[in-house]
Amino acid sequence: MSDRPAHSAKFGWFKRSSELHIADITVVDRSTLNRAVGAAALGNAMEWFDFGVYGYIAITLGQVFFPSGSPTAQLIATLATFTAAFLVRPLGGLVFGPLGDRYGRHKILALTMILMAAGTFAIGLIPPYAQIGMAAPLLLLAARLLQGFSTGGEYGGAATFIAEYSTDRRRGQMGSWLEFGTLGGYIAGAGTVTALQMTLTPADMLAWGWRIPFLIAGPLGLLGLYMRLKLEETPAFQAYADEVDKREAGRPKLGDLFRVHRTQLLKCMGLVLVFNVTDYMLLTYMPNYLSVTMGYAQSKGLLLIILVMAVMMPLNVVGGLFSDRLGRRPMIIGACAALIVLSIPCMLLIGTGNDGLIFLGLMLLGLALVCFTSSMPATLPALFYTPVRYSALSIAFNVSVSLFGGTTPLITAWLVERTGDPLMPAYYLMGAAAIGLVTMLTVKETAGMPLRGSPPAVETKAEAVALVQGDDPVTVDRALPGEGGAAVHAGAVPTASAA
Repeated sequence: MSDRPAHSAKFGWFKRSSELHIADITVVDRSTLNRAVGAAALGNAMEWFDFGVYGYIAITLGQVFFPSGSPTAQLIATLATFTAAFLVRPLGGLVFGPLGDRYGRHKILALTMILMAAGTFAIGLIPPYAQIGMAAPLLLLAARLLQGFSTGGEYGGAATFIAEYSTDRRRGQMGSWLEFGTLGGYIAGAGTVTALQMTLTPADMLAWGWRIPFLIAGPLGLLGLYMRLKLEETPAFQAYADEVDKREAGRPKLGDLFRVHRTQLLKCMGLVLVFNVTDYMLLTYMPNYLSVTMGYAQSKGLLLIILVMAVMMPLNVVGGLFSDRLGRRPMIIGACAALIVLSIPCMLLIGTGNDGLIFLGLMLLGLALVCFTSSMPATLPALFYTPVRYSALSIAFNVSVSLFGGTTPLITAWLVERTGDPLMPAYYLMGAAAIGLVTMLTVKETAGMPLRGSPPAVETKAEAVALVQGDDPVTVDRALPGEGGAAVHAGAVPTASAA
């Protein structure tokens, strides 16, 4: 047994460059990595197909489940139910995150897939308000709460899964496929709703057509479950589990997470805030804003959003490549600055009613969003150490999404309704961007570096040899966070938290 203190295993793997050996380095199998990324991205695509469909069909759902003489009131009631699902997401993160850190990533990701598909499929079976009265919106709320609970373990797990499978030099590129799946799910959801609206009469859409997108979730969920069950555990988690067994050390408790990583949790929440406010503002709220507030044809608004997302998909992968080469900080800081400068001009373009200018305004916001979607899946998991990564990311991500991201459509619709100011979405984006900018200035650059508490990961044996023979740093932090006032690694200088 090594002379490393047993409790240092609570932070996973940690060595300096001078202590590194070939056996320490993970050589990632390319085909296994591709399958892992595909399975995680498909699950994320299904998740956002489900959530996207709800947002795109919100006006119809308002008529089905919420009786009211005001279209705006129906929309707000439907978006309130949409928002309710986000209130239970932190609970899902609190449950699934620790389970993922205890029993492994891929088992919990399979479970979240089953629950997500079940909740979405159930929405397609609920009778309308006209048949069962108040039971209809209550059942809709119950299904949405199940969706939100399962989603609480989805993004944190999927981002962790891809980050831990990826090589250090290509983590941004691999992580970008997660949001590629998100955009694909959005496009599939929007495309399905738009196709139904264009082929069915309004009466048929209201009577039964709205159910079709939700019922599709059943077979999609089974496909995603099959792909996830075929995968092995991530190399980083396996290395951590081996370390714990070898040291005969206890695993960190939830209290350790909040005591040692509290600063990182706040940073994660700040980054998730700007990421998700921009995401939900553009991809979920804008179609309803165009139709309800601007009086734009609903089908035309959806088509423009679909076109924007179609352009964003390949750009997202390109952005992942840039984040590996330029770094995460320039990508995210640049996007925040762009939102501060361009949000008002973009909303003015969208408010012209001209198809081309509306698309230009939406696309400029989409380009800023691409910088987030291509960089965040690699940035957020790198904030935390392996033993608590799933828990920390799930909790911080979902608390921030619940408070700020998922509430964006509801709050923005309410603000526009109360103030009559169509520029309210721009002010909201600018405030979120300012928070994201300040937060990212406090985050260390992690591009090309191993994940905290994980051994270096390379693609070839030659890369491993070069790493051992060179003097490149193999940890983001020069010392582990302090625990109980003492350093947890021989010779390490304790710090309050990883920066």
